[in-house]
Amino acid sequence: MKITPILQLGKYNNLQIARKSDFGFFLQDARGSEVLLPNAYVSESMNIGDTITVFLYHDSEDRLTATTEKPIAALGEFGFFEVVDVAPFGAFVDWGLPKHLLVPSKMQKEPFKVGEKRFLRIIYDEKTHRLVATEKYSKYLEQNPKGLKPNQELKALLVKETDLGWKCIVDDRYEGLLYHNEIFEELTLGEVKKVYLKKRRSDGKLDLSLKKLGSKGAKNSQEKIVSLLKKHKGRLPFTSKSDADSIVEFFQMSKKEFKRTLVILQEKGVIELKENGIVSRR
Repeated sequence: MKITPILQLGKYNNLQIARKSDFGFFLQDARGSEVLLPNAYVSESMNIGDTITVFLYHDSEDRLTATTEKPIAALGEFGFFEVVDVAPFGAFVDWGLPKHLLVPSKMQKEPFKVGEKRFLRIIYDEKTHRLVATEKYSKYLEQNPKGLKPNQELKALLVKETDLGWKCIVDDRYEGLLYHNEIFEELTLGEVKKVYLKKRRSDGKLDLSLKKLGSKGAKNSQEKIVSLLKKHKGRLPFTSKSDADSIVEFFQMSKKEFKRTLVILQEKGVIELKENGIVSRR
């Protein structure tokens, strides 16, 4: 494990255990700079000379501190955070570490209330040299994504359901959308999904899919229909003229995909299409 060159606030660091003290272990980066890992996070398996992964943040006394605990999000990342306290200058949210994280009033779209959850990005405040969270995150997203390819696998955080579909933050860098008419599973706010890039729109935002496009997606659709035929004794009461909503509910695919898959299976000799449904030929 390569040791982190310099101590990096708000990020995970690979540091070497340099020495022991009454308060815990002192860890070193590659330059010899030290930070304390308090006794609360020291385990019996840790020994001097070991390299361990820790997260660096400022504790309640504003000292740079290491922890083996993982926050909801690191520097430059997004997440949903519960509001635990409010003050004239801002609000505090629980981000999974002992010291709550400040969201300054100027970084809130609307005043926060205790108990509610907000979608925020972790940033570095140049004035205070501390980590804070902001609800005004649009300027941190790339408006002209480059180097992305169709079908590229990406990570999407679901942040808002709209009339068109689910608005997503993709790889903590881009804005994207999963369209309702292409979603065939239950999705929930704050969920992280593996997605695939369909296309980049002229406004710089991304159209996404839960399924990989092309042959693999087609193969999955074929396997689904064949599996359902086996489960229902080789017959299914559906045709290419069946109601679109019924097809979505039963097959978990769009009518367009369903019709295309039927043609492929028929050409392969796997199924036979009757007036009253699909019949397996195997």
